[in-house]
Amino acid sequence: MPEARARVVLAFDFGLRRIGVASGDTVSGSAAPCTTVHVTERGVDWPAIERLLDQFEPDLLVVGCPRHADGSPARLGAAADGFAAALAERARRPVERTDEYASSIDAAAALKRQRERGQRRRRVQHADIDSAAAAIILERWLRGEGRIDD
Repeated sequence: MPEARARVVLAFDFGLRRIGVASGDTVSGSAAPCTTVHVTERGVDWPAIERLLDQFEPDLLVVGCPRHADGSPARLGAAADGFAAALAERARRPVERTDEYASSIDAAAALKRQRERGQRRRRVQHADIDSAAAAIILERWLRGEGRIDD
């Protein structure tokens, strides 16, 4: 039975330089790339994330956590977990973590195909890949794939 009310979800593709962001909802089961938040030597641009929280008013947040093909944590896993914990504390919303294996590779390939077909005019930038990867992470999460329980 479908949910009576759509839950708005924001997803984050964590990276050491950029964090891709996508939005979606639990009724449509779809996600769309939104933007990219920068990470500098001073850390995450938390004011940018707070603006996104105000704009979308999400019920839930999803953070992609890097894993290897065998499911073991990747090198950035601990940093992504730290970001997820900080996000939960700052946003005061539930945060779920999900496996983001190959989401950036899949996003880059999809954007390249769009450009080859003429559906995209400008060159693919790293930020485009990051936000598209966040959309892939969210779509997988909405399908119930790759959820991480601790």
